[in-house]
Amino acid sequence: MRIGFSLPQVGAHAHHYDQLPAYAKAIEELGADSLWVSDRVLAPVNPTVGYAGTDEIPEAFHSVLDPLALVAAVGTVTQRVTIGTNVLIAPWYPPILLARFLTTADIITGGRLITGFGTGWSPEEYASVGVPMKQRGARLEECLDILDAYWTTNPVQHQGEHWTIPPTYVELKPVQRPRPPVYLAAFAPASFARAGRRADGWMPMMVPSADFDPAFLTAGITAIRTEAEKAGRDPDTLDTLLRVNPRPGTTVQNIIDGIELAREKAGINHAYLDVNFYRHHAEALDIAGQVYSAVRG
Repeated sequence: MRIGFSLPQVGAHAHHYDQLPAYAKAIEELGADSLWVSDRVLAPVNPTVGYAGTDEIPEAFHSVLDPLALVAAVGTVTQRVTIGTNVLIAPWYPPILLARFLTTADIITGGRLITGFGTGWSPEEYASVGVPMKQRGARLEECLDILDAYWTTNPVQHQGEHWTIPPTYVELKPVQRPRPPVYLAAFAPASFARAGRRADGWMPMMVPSADFDPAFLTAGITAIRTEAEKAGRDPDTLDTLLRVNPRPGTTVQNIIDGIELAREKAGINHAYLDVNFYRHHAEALDIAGQVYSAVRG
C-alpha cells in the first residue's frame, strides 16, 4: 500500500511557509510515497456553491499558497518522494503555459511528477479567471490534447476551439517518457467516460468516518474500467489514487480504518491524507506518523 500526505498549504499553514520545507523532508524521511498539492483561487464571501456539499467555504481557504510554486519548491528539497497535483483545475490555465510549467516541474523533480486534473465546482472562481464555467469539460479535453502534443511531438502545433498554437519548436521534454502520468478527478458519467478514455488513473475522494462505505469507489472503478474497454484500452493499466479528507471529529482510527477498508473492498493501493485540516505543521506530522505506521506496519 502506497501512502502519501498533502503539503500544508491553506489556512494557518499558508502563513508559515518557512516550516514547509522541513515538513516535506520529514514526510520523505518517514518513508511516505507521495506529497500532494491542491488548487484554490477564491474564498467567496457569498458563494453560489459551497464546498463539499455545504453552503459555505471553509475558513482555511481564506489563505492559500499557490500549488504550482509549491511543486517546484518542494521538488528542490526532496529526493525520492513523488510530488503530485490533486487536483489542478486545468480549464483555468492556458495549456501552453501549463505545459511549460509541468515540463519544468518534472525536470526539477527528476521525473517524480504526477499530474492530476479536474474541472472544479465554483462559479466565482471561473468568473475570476475569465473562463466560462459551462466550457469546463471541453476546455479540459482540449488542454489534454495540447499537453500530449507538447510532451510527445516537436514541432508542436494545435488548432482548436479555445486555443491556437502555431507550429513551434519544443525540444525540452519531461524526464518521464512519453510524459508524466495523468490522473483525472471524476464524479459523473461524462467525467468517468473521459477518465476511461484518456487518463492513467482516477482520483476519488473519501471522508473517513465510523460508517464509511467504499461502495462508491468500487462503482466508480467499474464505470471507468468499462469506459476504458469501450475506448479499446486495457482497463488493468488504470490506477486509482484515493484522497482522504478528514473533517472535524474525524479520529485517527477513522482514517486508518477507512484506508484499510478501501484497500480491502475496492482494491485501492495508493491513498493520501489531506493534513490541511490540522492547525499546525507539528500536529500534521504527528498524525502522518501515526497513519503511516498503521497502514505500512
